[in-house]
Amino acid sequence: MTTNAYTPIDTDFEVVIGLEVHSQLLTRSKMFCSCSTNYANAAPNTHVCPICMGMPGVLPVINQEAVNYTIMTALALHCSIPEYSKFDRKSYHYPDLMKGYQISQYDIPLSNDGYIMIGNEGEERKIGITRVHLEEDTARSLHRQGYTLIDINRAGTPLMEIVSEPDMRTPEEARLYMQKMREILIYIGVSSGRMEEGSLRCDANVSVRPRGQQELGVKTEIKNMNSFRSVERALEYEARRQIEVIRNGGTIRQETRGWIENKGITVTQRVKEKADDYRYFPEPDLPPLIISRPLVEGLREQLSELPDARRTRYQDEYGISTQDANVLTEDKALGDYFEQVVAASPVKDRKARAKVASNWVLSEVVRLLKANAIAVQDTALTPHAVANLLDLLDKERITGKQAKEVLDEAFVSGELPEAIVERKGIKPPISDLGTLERIIEEVLAKNEKGVTDYRNGKTNVIQSFMGQVMKQTRGQAKADVVLPLLRKKLEETQG
Repeated sequence: MTTNAYTPIDTDFEVVIGLEVHSQLLTRSKMFCSCSTNYANAAPNTHVCPICMGMPGVLPVINQEAVNYTIMTALALHCSIPEYSKFDRKSYHYPDLMKGYQISQYDIPLSNDGYIMIGNEGEERKIGITRVHLEEDTARSLHRQGYTLIDINRAGTPLMEIVSEPDMRTPEEARLYMQKMREILIYIGVSSGRMEEGSLRCDANVSVRPRGQQELGVKTEIKNMNSFRSVERALEYEARRQIEVIRNGGTIRQETRGWIENKGITVTQRVKEKADDYRYFPEPDLPPLIISRPLVEGLREQLSELPDARRTRYQDEYGISTQDANVLTEDKALGDYFEQVVAASPVKDRKARAKVASNWVLSEVVRLLKANAIAVQDTALTPHAVANLLDLLDKERITGKQAKEVLDEAFVSGELPEAIVERKGIKPPISDLGTLERIIEEVLAKNEKGVTDYRNGKTNVIQSFMGQVMKQTRGQAKADVVLPLLRKKLEETQG
């Protein structure tokens, strides 16, 4: 069962949700060493050095680009940026942390006090952002039957953590928050946003309390969610589990639970550590960060247009519907493609062209992309080619049916539509009404039964007549011209 974003799971209990989003940053090198972060298809333990392997006596060096990306994210989330920040040691002993601690940030992070707006069916909610801070990623544990292997390639990759306030009240709100966060990170170019690859991950804190109570309940943390759907399902299961425990007189304990996707349940992993267990203290091998105002303002100027601003602009500047604007901006690359189609169109009425371009991109171009499992940035069909196709339609050089066929070929070959039209000898549409009326009369004369059926109320037979006219004209007739002429002739016949 999936609830509406603002519909409570239970009328007696309120669910309280906060998310910790971890995003690997798109830097070329790791957080504290020069090892490459391009390890996705590399053999295990090949992108390593003494620093990311946790060897004693080595000294880390801060990656300035990672710091900049974190500040840019914080600015996009309306956070405050302090003039002073520092790194801390966070101690715990797991195999994926070879040195026994993680370099992270504790009491003075790179930013704090921001927010993000999420919307659903016209309603908007403001979700607070506690902080955006920077740390290093851990190694990967590869569990086998009876033993565990460690791949250190990921260790030390810059990892940004975005911590929300406990402001979400339903699992679907949490999903909407994650989707909006991913959009923003991709738009500003700091993250790939690929949850399936682990470059964007999420831990969820969830608790329940009797409705009307102000004090928060005991929370559990959920890990191992690798999709938006997983986040929503895991939170719904865990919220219902906690409510059932309380109703049965049990007690919720603070713990970390793992989401088991194929079973649809959460299970205990370990008793949750508290801040004292981590024994935070300032990282002695790294200097504090002094964040100048010119640096912050320079990074603010580098921010690209954010999704909400682009959605509003598409509606105001191009007159596109809210639904189409939402779809075009959900995928930044698709929105960029659409804008390039409009920019490549030498027409006076750009608003009218934008509406037509939106229709063709969202219907025909997306259809071809899905059918061929190709991302829009990888297609041979250029925005200029789509603009060229729209020009041919504007000039009535081809019909809509012919345009779709030409587009299919251009998608494969990368040719301009006008070149395909010339090469295939496609003739211009028949515009002479007298010629079309003569062909229609011939079709109707050969289909007396169909005419009788139309007269008796079976009006859908007109589609058969349309097909025959199109076949006789070899697709050169325009449907929007043929259809009213057909109706006119049939009414004359009926009279």
